Amino acid sequence: MYTLLSHTDLDGVGCGILAKLAFKEDVRVRYHSVGSINMHVEAFLEKADQNTMLFITDLSVNTENERRLEAYYQSGGKVKLLDHHKTSLHLHDYEWATVIVADEEKRNSSATSLFYQYLLDHQLLKETEAITEFVELVRQYDTWEWEKNANFEAARLNSLFYLVSIDEFEEKMVERLRTQAHFAFDMFETKLLDMEDQKIERYIRRKRRELVQKKIKSNFAGIIHAESYHSEVGNRLGKEYPHLDYIVIVNMGARRAGFRTIHDAIDVAEIAARFGGGGHVKAAGCRLTDAAFKEFVVEAFHLDPLHEDAQRNRFNVKKASFGTLYLTREEGELFLSLSEDGTWKIAQNHRVLKDRFDSFEAGESYMKRHFGAWLASDDIYVQYLQAALKR
Repeated sequence: MYTLLSHTDLDGVGCGILAKLAFKEDVRVRYHSVGSINMHVEAFLEKADQNTMLFITDLSVNTENERRLEAYYQSGGKVKLLDHHKTSLHLHDYEWATVIVADEEKRNSSATSLFYQYLLDHQLLKETEAITEFVELVRQYDTWEWEKNANFEAARLNSLFYLVSIDEFEEKMVERLRTQAHFAFDMFETKLLDMEDQKIERYIRRKRRELVQKKIKSNFAGIIHAESYHSEVGNRLGKEYPHLDYIVIVNMGARRAGFRTIHDAIDVAEIAARFGGGGHVKAAGCRLTDAAFKEFVVEAFHLDPLHEDAQRNRFNVKKASFGTLYLTREEGELFLSLSEDGTWKIAQNHRVLKDRFDSFEAGESYMKRHFGAWLASDDIYVQYLQAALKR
C-alpha cells in the first residue's frame, strides 16, 4: 500500500494524479496546506505501518517531524519526500528526501516533475506522451516558466484546476491521461476557459484601481486586497508597475498574504520567510501573522491608491522628443527629458533635480517610487509645453 501527502495547489495535486496512475486503488492520497501537513505526518508515524510506503510531495516538515522521519526510516520504515522549494534544501541530506530546486541543465523543478521522474526511475509508471505533456504544463506553471515561454496552456490548466473541485479535476485528469495519446482540453473546457479569461481581465481592471505603494526596508511593494486570481493579479500588476519590487496580495478571509515579483533580483521567498512563510523566488506566501497584518494591512490602510497612467495618449508618451510629463499628488509636475550629454534628467516644477539617469526607464522608476508619479494626459501636457514656451 501507498500513502501520499501533498499540497493543495496544481503542483501538489499533479503528484496525486501521478500516484493514482501508478498505484491505482493501492494508494491513499490526502491533500494538505502548509499548516496542516505536520499534524498528518505525526498521525501516520504514530500508526507506524511499515508495510505502507509514505510519499510527501510539494511540502516540507518541521524539525520535530524531520527527526521522527529519520528515526522511522532508520528502523525500516518506507518514506520518500520530494520537494523543490529552497526552504526545504536542508532535508536533501537525508536518504529519504530529494529536494531539487533546479536540475543540472538549470531547468527549474516542480514536485510533479520530480515525482514523475522518481516513478519512471523505479519503473512504477510507464512513460507516455500525454503524461509527459501534462507534467511539463504543471512544471512550467508552478515555476513561472510558462510566461517566459508564452505557454498559455499551462496558465489555462491552472485556471481549470480552480474552476472545479479537486476531486473532479483529479478524476478528469486521471481518465484523460490513461486513455489519450496527447494532453488537450476538450471543447467544453476550452469554452469555459475563454469565459474565465474574460472574467479575470475584468477582475484585474477593478483591482488595479486599489493598489497602494509602500516602502518596506529597501524595497517598494505594491499592496492589494484580493480573494481570487492571486497569481494573475500579482503577475499583471508587476508588469504594469515595474518600478515596484514585488506585489503583496492580501486575502483577509483566508488570513494569508501572497507575494509575486517579475524581477530576477528579488526573492519573495526570503520576504515571506520573515513572516514564517516560504515558497519560490518569484511566488511565495505566508499566514497573516500579527507582524504581517501590521505591515500590509494596518500601516497600508491610510495610503492612497496609485494613480494610473493616462491611457491612449498620442503626444505625452514615454521617451517623447520634447520630454514626458508626470503628475504627483503633492510635489506637482515632474518632467523627464534627455540631456545633451545623453543622460535623463528630471525637472520638478521647472527646477532640474541633481540626479541623472542612464535610461528613461530608470528615471521613470525613480519618479514613481519616490513621488508616486503618473503619466499626465495629452491636454495637460500641451498646456505645460505652451507655458514653457511663454517662459
